[in-house]
Amino acid sequence: MNNQNNYLQAKVDDLKKEGLYKEFKTVEGPNEAICKIDGKEVINLSSNNYLGFANHPRLKQAAIRAIEEYGVGAGAVRPINGNLKIHNDLEKLLAEFKEEEAVIVYQSGYNCNAGTIQAVVDVGDLIISDELNHASIIDGCRLSKAKKTVFKHSDMDDLERVIKENRDQYNQVLIITDGVFSMDGDIAKLPQIVELAEKYDCLTYVDDAHASGVLGRSGRGTVDHFNLHGRVDFIIGTLSKAIGVIGGYVAGKQETIDWLKNRGRPLLFSTGNTPADTAAVLEAIKMLMESEEYTKRLWSNANYFKEKLGKLGFNTGHSETPITPIIIGDEAKSSEFSRKLFENGVFSSPIVFPTVPKGTGRIRCMVTAGHKKEQLDEAIEIIRKVGQEMQII
Repeated sequence: MNNQNNYLQAKVDDLKKEGLYKEFKTVEGPNEAICKIDGKEVINLSSNNYLGFANHPRLKQAAIRAIEEYGVGAGAVRPINGNLKIHNDLEKLLAEFKEEEAVIVYQSGYNCNAGTIQAVVDVGDLIISDELNHASIIDGCRLSKAKKTVFKHSDMDDLERVIKENRDQYNQVLIITDGVFSMDGDIAKLPQIVELAEKYDCLTYVDDAHASGVLGRSGRGTVDHFNLHGRVDFIIGTLSKAIGVIGGYVAGKQETIDWLKNRGRPLLFSTGNTPADTAAVLEAIKMLMESEEYTKRLWSNANYFKEKLGKLGFNTGHSETPITPIIIGDEAKSSEFSRKLFENGVFSSPIVFPTVPKGTGRIRCMVTAGHKKEQLDEAIEIIRKVGQEMQII
């Protein structure tokens, strides 16, 4: 074994000792409320498939039809030869759904943040980011030439302090926040952020990955939830969680989207979304525009599950959304809790450092519209049993 392999093996061994090493489990079939993982049928509480769309017949049929019409791939980056009519159709429908002037679709939500932040700020600008923002935002900030600083999580007094101390030193100031914070399930104080941005002439940017399809009317997101249409400059949405497929998008003013079409690097240098994925997303958005049944079922299930866990005495933090953490603290104990749940028929992944701060290890329960009440009852009973055995409750 050469020195490089020895070096990396030592680092892997350290991860295992600290309880931070991740083993990938294999899902054998569709990602549903009940699924087969590593040969075992379990109640699935780890999926971002909030609305149950990932295996929905309407989305599958739409994808099949698109393959028959367009083939399996776009064939090129969109600015050259890969801009299909179906891409334009999706962006037009998304703009209508989001009630914004225009939309541009990227290959993933991660690419949205990596490609947009670097395109809209430059030398002489400042980014102010919530300290618990998603890793893709952090990476997007690193790719930009702007200066970066953070404010304490959802602390509006601290945000105003940071703005006051810095505003007159920079050309543009961009305030970035998650709409829903993915590890704790709390909602950004977007109205207050927008008010501060307007007061001090700053730009606003919200990453709505975990609000897309969840918050607002039929899942239109935090901007709709707080009725802030027209007052947020950059609205990021994902197509790979509640929408059930893959991709991401930026919604905003027409001039914003025109600029990103020319300067968003993932869009310029990576092949466009596949026809099948694009068609499936189109169908999902049509379904949301037809009815609120999916989002209402999601929230009914989530509230039911959260209330039951709370009565058992588990620490579920300050979640305001279907994301329901069970906070254990110790990383190794969190991983053991997850393992024992799996042995008893519930799959909920451990979330440990560096995804969350050290000492705040947890499992994160993701209830969906696809769960039946009896499945949730069975899962709660298993969680109670294991929690008592491990003296967590």
